[in-house]
Amino acid sequence: MAYEFKFPDVGEGIQEGTIVKWLVKEGDAVDADQALGEIETDKAIVEIPSPKAGTIIRLHVKEGGVIRVGQTMVTIKESGEEKKDAGTVIGFLDDGEKQKAEKIHIPRKEGKAGLAAESKGVKVQKKYDMFGYIDRVPFSGIRKAIAEHMAESIRTTAQVTHMQQADVTKLAVLREKEKKKAESEDVKLTYLPYVVKAVVAALKKHPMLNSTLDEAAGEIRVKKYYNIGIAVDEGDGLRVPVVKGADQKDTITIAKEIQNFAKVGKKLNPMDMKGGSFTITNLGHLGVEYFTPVINYPEVAILGMGDIQDEAVVKEGKVVVRKILPLSLSYDHRVVDGREAALFMKDLVEALFSPA
Repeated sequence: MAYEFKFPDVGEGIQEGTIVKWLVKEGDAVDADQALGEIETDKAIVEIPSPKAGTIIRLHVKEGGVIRVGQTMVTIKESGEEKKDAGTVIGFLDDGEKQKAEKIHIPRKEGKAGLAAESKGVKVQKKYDMFGYIDRVPFSGIRKAIAEHMAESIRTTAQVTHMQQADVTKLAVLREKEKKKAESEDVKLTYLPYVVKAVVAALKKHPMLNSTLDEAAGEIRVKKYYNIGIAVDEGDGLRVPVVKGADQKDTITIAKEIQNFAKVGKKLNPMDMKGGSFTITNLGHLGVEYFTPVINYPEVAILGMGDIQDEAVVKEGKVVVRKILPLSLSYDHRVVDGREAALFMKDLVEALFSPA
């Protein structure tokens, strides 16, 4: 019999997704659990598997179209069913009704600008404004979700940024010693895993920075675990996969996890981005020194890493060259006092100065 497969509830409060790419077409035979297509939600791009084996009768949404939880994605003809003429659906109207594909003749009426006039029922989106040509970039999916999350963070929290330098000269030497071991395990060892370990050490001394504020419940939830989010820019937006139990892992293991996150990219499992207690974002590879990172709400603090540079520093009356890492800590002043933030940074800088 014909089976209507509806877009499932994938959790995380997701209500809709965008069809990025169909991996099958109408008339194709599919196996159970075979990937039907890629759907982008506000969390990640997810491959949706077929619930049954059979033949694809209809794809209900075209690529680029939006589908909501509970709406039919595909119709599958199970074994023994005749394929029915289901037509092709190219999208959804605003009221949720399906719009069937038709051949529409658009008469061209040339005006002074030499442009086709609008036809009844057809919306023409102009590629220019009164000053010249423009590109229209959809404000949806990951980009829209990031914007809403950032706006909520700024609107909800009282954000302050503390900036400080860390001398990582000894850390650079240690990293060089351990790079060969990491390379033997096919791992690229950067400074980031060391910063993760130093952050965990500082959080253990200053647990308020490893917390979230639940205003509705009237409580601050101090986390007893150390799940460190790593902000990853995929070009179309920022994702924050989480290194869980960072206090129980060595630097090479952490480096391997971060490397795997980068390889998976847009297809990160939603669970990989759950459970964070503190976030690190790195703009150093872009030559940035200091900046004001936005807190990954509902966390209460985020650390920004800048570009490590050789600088002349006075030590014991002598000018010496040291490797300096610029750090920017944004924190929610409702939860974390300035003194506590300063002490956290002091302990973090000391841990980076003496990595052993």
